[in-house]
Amino acid sequence: MTVTSLVGLADYRPNTDMATAEELAAIDEVLLTGTRSPRHLLLPVFHSLNDRVGWISRGAINEISQRMLVSPAVAYGVATFYSMLSTEPRPATVGYLCDDVACRLAGAGEVAETLEASWPEKTAHDGAVWERSPCLGLCDMAPAALADGQAVGAAELAAAVVTRTRKNNGQRAVGEPPPAATGALGEPRLLKRIVAGVPPTLDAYVAHGGFAGLRRAAELGPDAIIAALDASGLIGRGGAAFPAAIKWRAVATNPVRPHYLVVNADESETGTFKDRVLLEWDPFAVLEGAAIAALACGVEEGYLYVRGEYLHAAERLQNAITELERRRWLGLASNFRLEIRRGAGAYICGEETALFNSLEGMRGEPRSKPPFPVQAGLFNKPTVINNVETLANVPLIITDGAAEFRRHGTEQSPGTKLFSVSGCVARPGVYEVPFGTALRQLIMDLAGAENPDVIQCGGAAGTFLRGVDLDLPLTFEDLRNRGATIGSGAVMVWDSSAKPEELIRRGAEFFAHESCGQCVPCRVGTQRQLELLDRLAAGADVKSLLSEVALVMKDASICGLGQTAASMVQSAFKEGVLG
Repeated sequence: MTVTSLVGLADYRPNTDMATAEELAAIDEVLLTGTRSPRHLLLPVFHSLNDRVGWISRGAINEISQRMLVSPAVAYGVATFYSMLSTEPRPATVGYLCDDVACRLAGAGEVAETLEASWPEKTAHDGAVWERSPCLGLCDMAPAALADGQAVGAAELAAAVVTRTRKNNGQRAVGEPPPAATGALGEPRLLKRIVAGVPPTLDAYVAHGGFAGLRRAAELGPDAIIAALDASGLIGRGGAAFPAAIKWRAVATNPVRPHYLVVNADESETGTFKDRVLLEWDPFAVLEGAAIAALACGVEEGYLYVRGEYLHAAERLQNAITELERRRWLGLASNFRLEIRRGAGAYICGEETALFNSLEGMRGEPRSKPPFPVQAGLFNKPTVINNVETLANVPLIITDGAAEFRRHGTEQSPGTKLFSVSGCVARPGVYEVPFGTALRQLIMDLAGAENPDVIQCGGAAGTFLRGVDLDLPLTFEDLRNRGATIGSGAVMVWDSSAKPEELIRRGAEFFAHESCGQCVPCRVGTQRQLELLDRLAAGADVKSLLSEVALVMKDASICGLGQTAASMVQSAFKEGVLG
C-alpha cells in the first residue's frame, strides 16, 4: 500500500453524497440498520461494497460513517490503506496478474506485455479491469493470476476475467490432492491427509484421526496441554520463530479477561504458499489446532484473518466452521466462536499488531511494543496469535506426544517443516521435510532443480544462499549461523537465466510499496533504497549509501517490515548476487 493523502475528500459533501440502492444493500449485508455498528466491522463492510459494487463511493462512506459514528476522513483513510479496495469507480470484476519473483522467472513479464498491448492495465473492458500485483501465493502455478477471485494461469487472464471463468484448485475431482502438496522424506505428518487424497470434509477428517487431539486435550486440561507443547519445543512457523508454549502460558495465566485467539493466515511473504495448501485442503486440522489453543488459553472468541487474495481458502474455511458449529464442535469446543475476517491486500498486516489494528477497523499500522499481545493485544486484551502451520502441528503433539514430535528434526529445531519451493525447479510445490534435511534434498531431489545458482530463502524479507550451500542442513540454528533465515519457509531457486538486478529491484519496489508509512526510517528508507538501486544500475558507486540506509532501517523502524526491508539487498552484495 502507499501513504495515503486525504485530498480526495477535499470537496466531500456529507449531506449530498448519498449511497445508492445497490450500495445500501451491500452495507445492509454487514451492518444492522437503526443501530450503531461496532467499528471492527469496517473492513467487512468495505469488502461487501467492493465485491458487490466494485468500489467504495463517497456516498457509501457517508452512510457507513453515520452508522458507525466514525468521521468520513477516518473511514476514507482505512479504505485507501488496502490495495484491493478502490475509492475510484471501477467494475466489480478485477483480475490480478502476479508480477513478483517466481512468476517473473516463469515469464510473467512477457505475459504482461502481451496483455498490455491489447488491454491496457486498469482500463475497463467489458465490465472488468486487470492490474499487476505482488506475489499472490500461487507460485506453484507460475506465471499465475487471480480472476474473479479464483486462480488461473496468467496466459488465461484476459479471457477469464472477461467471461468470469471460475477455474481453481477446488474444481478438481473430489479426493484428488492438489499438485502443490508433496510428501515428506519419510512419512508425511502435516500433509498426510492431503497426500493421501482425503477430501476436506468433516466426516473424512474424523475418519482419518481428526479431533483425536481435541478429545485428548479436553481430558488433559489447560496446564497439561501447555506442558506438552513446551516439551515438544514447537517453534512458531510464521517467520519470527518464537516458542509457542511461552505465548500460550502467558495468555492462560493473565487474569485480565476476556482472552482472544487470532489465527494469522495473512500469508503475504513473497514466494510463500504453504498455508494456502493447508487452508484449502486440510482446514479442519487448522481449526482443531485453534480449538486446542482456545481450550488451553481460556479463549471463547477468536478470529481467523485470511489473506484477501485467498478467497477460495476463506470459502472452504467458512464451510468448515459452519459444519463444526452445526455439530457444536463435536461436543468438545461448543463454547468457542471463531470468525473469519478477510484482509484486503496489505503485506504489513502479517505483522501481529498491524493485524490487530486491521481487525479493529483501523489502518493496519503496527503498534509499538511493549505491551506485547499476550498483555494487550486484540481490543487491548490478552491475545494468543499463531500462524496456520503452527496450529496445524498442535493436534499431532497432543495426540502422539511430545517425544514423537521430537523424534523428527533436531534438538533445537524439532518436528517437520513445510517449505514453499518455486522458481527454476521442475516440480514447484509445498514440501514437508524433517528439520535437518539438506538443502540439496529439498530443491534438487524433491523439487527437481537442475542447476541452482542462487537460492532465495525466506521471501523478499529473507537472504540468499549459493550453490556451495547445497549441503547446508535446514534448521533454525544452521541457517542462523550461516547468516540466513528460514523465515516463512519460502525457497525460490534461480538459475543462470535469472536477471538478479531486475529481481532484486522488484523486491525493493515491493517494500517501498508495502511500507505503511507510519515511521520515517521505513517510509523514507525504502524509497531511498529503490532510488539507489536505480543509480547502481546506471553505474554509480552507491554501495556505502545503501549500507547506511539499511542500518538506519534495521535499527530505527517500528516493525519487522522496515527492519528487514534491506536484508535481500545487503545479502545480495554479501553473496555476490549483485556486483
